[in-house]
Amino acid sequence: MKMLSTLDPDFEQQFTRIVNARREADGDVAGQVQDILRDVRTGGDGSLVKYTQRFDGYSLIDDADWKITPERCAEAYEEISAELRDALNLAAARIRAYHEEQLPQNRDFTDDAGVRLGAIWRPVDAAGLYVPGGRAAYPSSLLMNAIPARVAGVERVVVVTPTPKGNSNPLVLAAAHVAGIDEIWRVGGAQAVGALAYGTDRIAPVDVITGPGNAYVAEAKRQLFGVVGIDMVAGPSEILVVADGKNDPDWIAADLLSQAEHDPTSQSILITDDAGFAALVEDSVTLQLSQLSTGKTAKASWDDHGAIIVVNDIDEEAPALINRLAAEHVELAIDDPEAMLTKIRHAGSVFLGRMTPEAVGDYVAGPNHVLPTGRRARFSSGLSVLDFMKRTSFIALDDDAFNAIGPAAATLAHAEGLPAHAKSVELRIK
Repeated sequence: MKMLSTLDPDFEQQFTRIVNARREADGDVAGQVQDILRDVRTGGDGSLVKYTQRFDGYSLIDDADWKITPERCAEAYEEISAELRDALNLAAARIRAYHEEQLPQNRDFTDDAGVRLGAIWRPVDAAGLYVPGGRAAYPSSLLMNAIPARVAGVERVVVVTPTPKGNSNPLVLAAAHVAGIDEIWRVGGAQAVGALAYGTDRIAPVDVITGPGNAYVAEAKRQLFGVVGIDMVAGPSEILVVADGKNDPDWIAADLLSQAEHDPTSQSILITDDAGFAALVEDSVTLQLSQLSTGKTAKASWDDHGAIIVVNDIDEEAPALINRLAAEHVELAIDDPEAMLTKIRHAGSVFLGRMTPEAVGDYVAGPNHVLPTGRRARFSSGLSVLDFMKRTSFIALDDDAFNAIGPAAATLAHAEGLPAHAKSVELRIK
């Protein structure tokens, strides 16, 4: 863990190093993924059988080996505790309600020149959702991906998920039941992403692929963008907590570790204006690490990528640091979080106030927890219904509208050296 102060003479150099630190896959992953995708494109089901046996120790032979049925998902839902069922249903209801408010409106209007203009929003025909089955097997992620697709109106929503040694996560299956998923394939990794993009004899191709995964899954999505749409190229989780000394240090330490426990390459950063409070948080992190079942992973993350930054004036200095980091999650545990929010230009999601831990957003708040990482919040947004939709514009001109704007189109076409464009307009001019 790095301890920095904006008063340090070399602070700018140290902070820049944190901003530019690369915690994602190296070039070797890209080459391996390229080979796998090429193999899946030509080998189809046979390649999936080979890779599933190699990486998951699981044999794909008949239909029962390939797919998880809706009946099995319904059984899993009934098998979990009533408390878990209630939690899944609450999360699903809140996620659905939030994303329904995101649905875009069609437009249809006539401008001053008499030209009718507009746009129609339609869902994609099919969406593929990647659901991890290893270190990160989370039912919440399935809900966060599947529900926006359903709200958007996607007819075919298909899940791919690895099942190492044939084992599937019952909570994930229960979440699939809640989300109404009826097509689940027991394949994972870059090969599953390739199957969704290219299609195989068994698995029909999709139009959009979303969902978290390891470095190989993320790289496969990156390479296949253009063949299919993707949500984003997601990297390791991040949290940036801005907290003054009025907070309980145990709360803030737990908030930092909530992301550190995801993966050894996750990053947790605290910005505070109280050096004494910073020391208390550091001590609490050490204590809580010893008590966490995920302590080994969280400690590796905290030791290698964690940081505490002490500023002189939190209101004046923190916004600029936040915008440079452009983190996935930003907590503002300060007196006036609203004022600081107005100064934040780059963040995946912002959590306002001392009683709004990021972990609530991961499950039941409503906004999507699939968010840009690796400073991509500078130019991208979290998953939404729009990732499962596309917009088609339309134009309609009558004689008067055409004569009002057509001559200008012909003039511009000639200027661009495109005489056929110009002629298609000029022949209609009266």
